[in-house]
Amino acid sequence: MKLALAFALLAAQPVSVDTQDTVGQQEDPAAVDWEKEFGVEKKVRDPVTGELPVDPYTQSPANAGAAPFSGEAMAKAFGGQDGIQRIVNRFVDLNINDPRIAPIFKNHDMVRLRRTLFEQFCYLLDAGCTYTGRDMKSSHKGLGTTRADLNALVENLQRAMRESDVPFRAQNRLLAKLAPMDRDVVER
Repeated sequence: MKLALAFALLAAQPVSVDTQDTVGQQEDPAAVDWEKEFGVEKKVRDPVTGELPVDPYTQSPANAGAAPFSGEAMAKAFGGQDGIQRIVNRFVDLNINDPRIAPIFKNHDMVRLRRTLFEQFCYLLDAGCTYTGRDMKSSHKGLGTTRADLNALVENLQRAMRESDVPFRAQNRLLAKLAPMDRDVVER
């Protein structure tokens, strides 16, 4: 009984709160690094290339998805490496600004995308490049790309080629080479 009375008296004692101690202990939610708090790994761009790191993969020209054209005619029709770079840059710009497919490109490494697309087109057009990117299936995995998305992408590529005065026949030859890749790109 004496023990219960002691606890009751202790509980009834007034408690003083030092407001200076508790103010300093509260964190401002805006100041919390939530990515660190939840263990989200921050990716740091390569200081030389400006690209974000990717998981390791086997580099092979076969990853480009098709065999290259032979001879110099196709590369010449696309304006060589300079022309291919202009087309790729315009193509990427059209895609990231196209409301039909822009969400697919959100949060992607545009530096890497521009480089690997350039390498792929340059390799396929036999313009003197090696493709070092991932294969089509793994690089598009999880994007949820639909047939309509792919159609919009093709329209943008056609526009970029047309704006660069690539002859219609050469455009169709490249599109025919790229077309079978749809089975590795379209997921739903």
